[in-house]
Amino acid sequence: MRCPYCSSMDTRVSDSRPTHDGDSVRRRRECNHCGARFTTYEIYEKRSLIVLKRDGNREVFNRTKMLGGMIKSCEKRPVPVVTLEKAAEEIESELLTLNKKEIRSTEIGERVMHKLQAIDQVAYVRFASVYRDFKDVDSFYEELQKLRDQQDG
Repeated sequence: MRCPYCSSMDTRVSDSRPTHDGDSVRRRRECNHCGARFTTYEIYEKRSLIVLKRDGNREVFNRTKMLGGMIKSCEKRPVPVVTLEKAAEEIESELLTLNKKEIRSTEIGERVMHKLQAIDQVAYVRFASVYRDFKDVDSFYEELQKLRDQQDG
């Protein structure tokens, strides 16, 4: 590690500990050339996940965008944002464990619907109506009937 004061590459770690969130390591360093002390942080590099959209375009996965859609479907519903943030985090973790470089947007949408169905059924239907692009009342009715059948069975 290069010293920020004298640019020497001769530095050593004097203390190392994880940060409070556990996502990085804080290191106290000392330059063997000029004696200056400084702090560095080491974080792991997240792999970027590419989303293959329905129209064939590709974009980098954005958890904030996914969470935004979930929040919108829960408007005026008694669902805490923390619950949706946790669900979004779980979905992202599931996607990363697939070890794929690209993932279809449809797979992400299905996972979001699955989580929302367990959280709030009205939010689930709202999300499904946009995601599945319901064209008429019959589409809504069919989705509601599936939901009702799952509850009964």
